[in-house]
Amino acid sequence: MMKRRHFLAALGTLVLLAGCAERRYQESTGQYLDDTTITAKVKAALAGDPAVSAAQVSVKTYKGTVQLSGFADSEAEKRRAAQVASTVSGVKSVENDIEVKQR
Repeated sequence: MMKRRHFLAALGTLVLLAGCAERRYQESTGQYLDDTTITAKVKAALAGDPAVSAAQVSVKTYKGTVQLSGFADSEAEKRRAAQVASTVSGVKSVENDIEVKQR
């Protein structure tokens, strides 16, 4: 009985993940999980960099391409965010759509 519950729970999880991947631009479940990991690593790297206001930057990843959006206080901060993101393992390219705040 217990094995059957574990099997059903695992099966339900796989179906859920497959459904999420299906809605996400036909991306495979493995790729979706890789992209989720990359996004988390980029966010952590940005949060750990004192030159970047990580709370103002959004990160999305699709097939290893990281898209940064949000706001920066300067061009230097915008460039630094892209530089930090590009050093994260698994990142193939960075699209920097961060906008510099006008003063």
